[in-house]
Amino acid sequence: MFDNSVPGLPDKAAAQGLTPLEFMRKYGAVEVEKDIYAVHERPKDGGVEIGGEQKTGFASASGRLEWYSSTMAEWGWAEEAVPSYMKTHVYWRDLDLDGNQRILLPIFRLPTLIHTRSGNAKYLYEISHGHPLWMNPRDADALDFDTGQMIRINTDIGYFVMRVWRTEGIRPGVVAASHHLGRWRLSDEMGNERWSSALVDISRTDAGWMLRQKKGIAPFSSDDPDSERIWWQDAGVNQNLAFPVHPDPVSGMHAWHQRVRLTPAEHGDRYGDVFVDTSKSTEIYREWLSKTRPGPGPGGLRRPVWLDRPVKPTPDAYRV
Repeated sequence: MFDNSVPGLPDKAAAQGLTPLEFMRKYGAVEVEKDIYAVHERPKDGGVEIGGEQKTGFASASGRLEWYSSTMAEWGWAEEAVPSYMKTHVYWRDLDLDGNQRILLPIFRLPTLIHTRSGNAKYLYEISHGHPLWMNPRDADALDFDTGQMIRINTDIGYFVMRVWRTEGIRPGVVAASHHLGRWRLSDEMGNERWSSALVDISRTDAGWMLRQKKGIAPFSSDDPDSERIWWQDAGVNQNLAFPVHPDPVSGMHAWHQRVRLTPAEHGDRYGDVFVDTSKSTEIYREWLSKTRPGPGPGGLRRPVWLDRPVKPTPDAYRV
């Protein structure tokens, strides 16, 4: 990956007598480009013409920052071609905020962890290994929850069990659980994933599937002596498993925010439990699938070719 995917990295590494991988191991980062401001105003032959000059423009069909999107209209979403407010599945006026419903924010990031890619970063996980549900004290008082109390966070297809953290760091009506934590493994043969994952068991019940933690993070022997010095135990909770599939009807991207009901943990519940009713999951997937518009789009395309993607397919992959 480092040899071919990072512009300028091979030359910077060679100048120091290193391979690209060795360079990244040593420094952890590489500067690809600097002063990347106002890129849309850079001169570009064949770009969008502004004031008689050709500019790079924006990544849109017209090359301009569009108010009215002809692409949206051409692809069957004319009513969304002009930006407007859209009610979503977590529209706050549709929630029972006077009861136990809240909006769950499952995608916020702790500054010490890197998405889910820092599982083997032992120093980072020593700093950030707790995984509480952030809750404003006003909500906690209304629901009679204390810091450290185990509760069920019930989604439309199941639930997961974690502890409450009362904090003014989040607004009332919204609860949150960082998306960095919750790794799990089925055996101890999964190498250094033991730095950040819980050992779990997955079982079938009459109503669905249950993931239950058997053991949290613990010291283990490896070629790194620090692995025997692990003192923390909490691997977090894999909340994503209990989220229904919510493909945004326009983009196809998953809509992560969740409508949840908060209840005290029940008899027999354990920290980290995740239960999923796959029949309900299928029903909700089909419900959201019905919100989409049939394809193909203009020119027999699956999606506009000009839309950027992190790893863009070859042009023939866009044609039905």
